[in-house]
Amino acid sequence: MEKTIAPQRYYALDILRGMTIALMIMVNNPGSWSTIYAPFKHAAWHGFTPTDWVFPSFLFVVGTAMSFSLRKYETLGNSLFLKKVFKRAAAIFLIGLLLNAFPFVYRADGEIVLKNLANIRIMGVLQRIALCYLFAALIIHYLKLKKSVIVGVLILLAYWAIMYFFGSSPLPFSLENNAALKFDSLIFRPENIYKGFGIVFDPEGLLSTLTATVNVIAGYAAGMFVQKSGKNLKTVIKLIASGLGLIALALIWDVYFPINKPIWTSSFVLYSTGWTLMVLAVLIYIIELLNLKKWAYFFEAFGKNPLFIYVVSGLVAKLLALIHINAVPLQSWLYKNLYLSWLNDLNASLAFAISFIAVMWILGYVLDKKRIYIKV
Repeated sequence: MEKTIAPQRYYALDILRGMTIALMIMVNNPGSWSTIYAPFKHAAWHGFTPTDWVFPSFLFVVGTAMSFSLRKYETLGNSLFLKKVFKRAAAIFLIGLLLNAFPFVYRADGEIVLKNLANIRIMGVLQRIALCYLFAALIIHYLKLKKSVIVGVLILLAYWAIMYFFGSSPLPFSLENNAALKFDSLIFRPENIYKGFGIVFDPEGLLSTLTATVNVIAGYAAGMFVQKSGKNLKTVIKLIASGLGLIALALIWDVYFPINKPIWTSSFVLYSTGWTLMVLAVLIYIIELLNLKKWAYFFEAFGKNPLFIYVVSGLVAKLLALIHINAVPLQSWLYKNLYLSWLNDLNASLAFAISFIAVMWILGYVLDKKRIYIKV
């Protein structure tokens, strides 16, 4: 990572990016995983909640930012372009791996034991961001916008076919039978795959990263459209109309290929992109057209250093689990004594998450005031 002074930024983009990072941190750090308000839970399998929108929205914003940054890369020549893109993707992927491994020890029967790094999870949120950035950058660089959109459509259709024909009947889109699980099991050892669903299955696996790349391409297309059309009411209306159209198409497709985040179905890509387009339109209208910006600084602080703050939040959460007070994890101790002691379980869990966000916001605020922007 390196320190640099931030260039001129597209304000609504910073706010959307900051909103997604703040929500990602919030849903990842409740006081208790057993007491969470429904909107802050992922859908159990098929379906869609506000929490399911957060990650694809961030990938969309990665694409929107690329609509500005890739133009600078075009002047570098092909070799330098490839060097920069691969270097950035590799750095983000490596940071994700290190975050999975951190703090390199765990507790077993009260003792601190070194982790076997050969068994850490390979994929993850940052790893998916890295690969989606890499794939989208290469597609867009070599094929340009129109052909990239066509490739995105073909990816969604091909993924539907792969999941249908290579999943196990009669339920090819189920947790146990989907082709994404089968593909990742061919590539990775079971020890290196996420097990949070009760079986060896990674919601950020390799195969579903292909469709996640389409969220980035969609963000790039939206960014180019806004730059060409300008920040005006017509642009806002067109973004909303496009969003509604994608949502309608996704709901039709949902009948045949269910909206599902863990396997990142093609209908999920359309549905999440549709909502992101509408949120972006509303932000442009409020921030750029009505010039109402003061309320948005809370999210801007997150949006200026998004990946850094996300990584720090993950490090802090893992340390809170590792450090114990009277044989109780510090996170649980804080939750019980500072929140659950005077709030009911749902509100206590939410208050803990909000407090966690507030601490991360202070970090973002200090960095912004010192004009420190940490890029990968």
